[in-house]
Amino acid sequence: MLSRLVSGSSRSLERDYSCTVRLLDDNEYSCTIQRDAKGQFLFDLLCHHLNLLEKDYFGIRFVDPDKQRHWLEFTKSVVKQMRSQPPFTMCFRVKFYPTDPAALKEEITRYLVFLQIKRDLYHGRLLCKTSDAALLAAYILQAEIGDYDPGKHPEGYSSKFQFFPKHSEKLERKIAEIHKIELRDVVGHPVSFWPLRGPEGSLVNTSQNKTRFSSSNYFFLALGRP
Repeated sequence: MLSRLVSGSSRSLERDYSCTVRLLDDNEYSCTIQRDAKGQFLFDLLCHHLNLLEKDYFGIRFVDPDKQRHWLEFTKSVVKQMRSQPPFTMCFRVKFYPTDPAALKEEITRYLVFLQIKRDLYHGRLLCKTSDAALLAAYILQAEIGDYDPGKHPEGYSSKFQFFPKHSEKLERKIAEIHKIELRDVVGHPVSFWPLRGPEGSLVNTSQNKTRFSSSNYFFLALGRP
């Protein structure tokens, strides 16, 4: 009887748990982990999948049954941190925006940061003046379609893109104006993004409900898609 109990306990400890991680491009990564697998193990699996070497800016986030967000702790068991039943669902996100975009060496890192800022803008998590919002949206437009081309982009072309939870026609026209005039041939690349710099160069933590954007302490950088 004792041996059977020990055998059953051993099988329980070795049980595999299914995990699905939603990525910044809305694709999903699925894997299985063992009961004692730590957060670092799952994070390393993701980074290997993404070919991501500059890991320090990223993390894995999950929502508990009370709708509260948490960052997965890498030193603790994944299973013990989850308050829900498997399969587990989590999100791969930027945890800290880099203070110096020039320090980012890998194109995939820059692209992932771009996707996070695009997502934060769309969900209303970037607080900014209307003029700054138009500039951010124009950079996203540049990233999506490249330079303005009158043969390809008829009147109202920017209305096909949803940059914010809601915006006016006036703002829409301003976005198109910036894209047409100010962003032509931005460093010769079709993709632009703008790592965020907080006051006095501090890291901007994306755990905050809102991130304040100001053109006085943020700047833009145009780069190619990986």
